[in-house]
Amino acid sequence: MTDAWAPDILGHPFAQLTLHLGTDDEGQVVATLVRRLPTLWARLTGPLRDVDVLYVHGWSDYFFQSDLAGMWADLGARFFALDLRKYGRSLREGQTPGYVHDLTKYDEDIAAALTAMGSRAGRRLVLLGHSTGGLVLSLWAHRHPDAAAALILNSPWLEFQLGAVGRRAIQPLVSARARFDPRGGQMGTDYGFYSRAQREIGSIPTTAGFVQKWRPDRAFSTHPGWLHAIMTGHREVEAGLKLTCPVLVLLSARSVSPLVWSEAMTSADAVLVVDEIARASLKLGDLVTVARIDGAIHDVFLSSPEPRRQALRVTRRWAVGVLTASE
Repeated sequence: MTDAWAPDILGHPFAQLTLHLGTDDEGQVVATLVRRLPTLWARLTGPLRDVDVLYVHGWSDYFFQSDLAGMWADLGARFFALDLRKYGRSLREGQTPGYVHDLTKYDEDIAAALTAMGSRAGRRLVLLGHSTGGLVLSLWAHRHPDAAAALILNSPWLEFQLGAVGRRAIQPLVSARARFDPRGGQMGTDYGFYSRAQREIGSIPTTAGFVQKWRPDRAFSTHPGWLHAIMTGHREVEAGLKLTCPVLVLLSARSVSPLVWSEAMTSADAVLVVDEIARASLKLGDLVTVARIDGAIHDVFLSSPEPRRQALRVTRRWAVGVLTASE
């Protein structure tokens, strides 16, 4: 069941559609699809006019990156972004923000989105995921071979910050807590520095399209059931996914400690250990391109102007090259 397309908080030319996914122990569950369609000229002449892009956000996040959508629309692609259940536009009163106990639950969100995107006869699907969304889409593409023509990952959370050895050491404890206290509390490690870095470089919008309660300065509280689901995904990536589509992974050139504020946070990844992610990326498939963007932060498309432009250039050139190459 879906509602009708309605104006989105980002304003014209964006629209949103509520996707009804049933109920769980916290009530009604929905996802929200946002679209940005190309102009008639771009639909007729753009090099990617037969492409549909589906974007999935990261943890404690939602879609608001209008410039990114505009880039794809200028290439002739239909751009769609999915606010997953219990995030952003899909978060309802009384729900635990971002909580799932199994990442495969998002198959329902993605299936509903693909249906709502309309007839895709003769069209190709490009998946674009940031951070946790990159992990979700990588696993989805693994379970749905040949569904996507390409996968683009923006600082995907493919491995735990302590690395594979650290993850294996603490996973039994996390799994035990997930069984007996899945929504229990955990010690937070976000001190708001990542949000501060984005404010300092001016990448956080000041328009009505940005809703801070959907993307708080300090990330949503995490819970053992959710962390168990994430670590299970990391374990799957470590075992190798063997994706059949080409993959582009965008990362900052360096990481910085998230525990103490420094100006380096405005030009490095203060969330993930990018060298660990680069290594894990090679487990995704046989055709993986890793692009390291000097000066980028965790969301490379929210970096300061020059690394942001570089990330968009790399993405555009790679996508057009891969998707228009002759057989």
